[in-house]
Amino acid sequence: MSLITINHTLVVTALLFAVVALLGVPMAEGLRQEKRGGLRRQLDDELSAVKLLTAGRFAILTKTGVTTTGPTNLKGDMGTSPITGAAITGFGLITDPSDTTFSTSSLVTGKVFASDYTSPTPNMLTVAVLDMQAAYVDAAGRPDPDYVELGAGNIEGFTLDPGLYKWGTDVGFTNSITFDGTATDIWILQIDGDVTVGSGAKVTLSGGAKAENIFWQIAGKTDLGTTSHVEGVFLCSTTITFKTGSSMNGAALAQTAVTLDSATIVKKSVCDADVGCVN
Repeated sequence: MSLITINHTLVVTALLFAVVALLGVPMAEGLRQEKRGGLRRQLDDELSAVKLLTAGRFAILTKTGVTTTGPTNLKGDMGTSPITGAAITGFGLITDPSDTTFSTSSLVTGKVFASDYTSPTPNMLTVAVLDMQAAYVDAAGRPDPDYVELGAGNIEGFTLDPGLYKWGTDVGFTNSITFDGTATDIWILQIDGDVTVGSGAKVTLSGGAKAENIFWQIAGKTDLGTTSHVEGVFLCSTTITFKTGSSMNGAALAQTAVTLDSATIVKKSVCDADVGCVN
């Protein structure tokens, strides 16, 4: 082989390595960003939290009732309206004759409210349900999503940066997802279908992210698998089902019903002080 041929081969090989090096970094970065989401909202267009107003005082708020099976553990207030307290089942509610504006339960660290309790409870619940519905509309109507159809709805293993996400499909994961951001960052997830969390699957927060700043707006139903754990405020237009041993840090705000089976909910939502509401 001549010296010219050898040099030509070396030059071509060097050029190929250079092209791969130049393209490889952005291609790998693109794959990484696809897994994580990608674009960050610009600082001059910062995403604001969804205002829950008085709905933020509740760990569970529904329109058609709450049912539990087994030793559920609820830390926070619970309410249902316009349906009456008869639709709150499995909690062994206790009402003090000296104050019939609320009831208590051994399963609830907080107060339980229903539309047929003594005034001012009915009006308080009417306002809270309207605030819940308004929060849903607010979350659903946020424009210009940062991330669209991420993972085609399968977000298993994803790390979600702060921002506005939108799916026209069902969304689910089987093992884990992570919300990574600071204590002041906001996430809004606009989901046109159902949310399904696999049995044993976990939501993890990192970097200081807070459950109270994560808003799941769900047009369909929500199904939390056995022993699964989620974080955030779930604004659901239909039912939220907690299967055996599942748990949530946040709030379950359903425009139909919530069903629990030996579940744990710790309220992390924010009740806005500007409406005279105490967390």
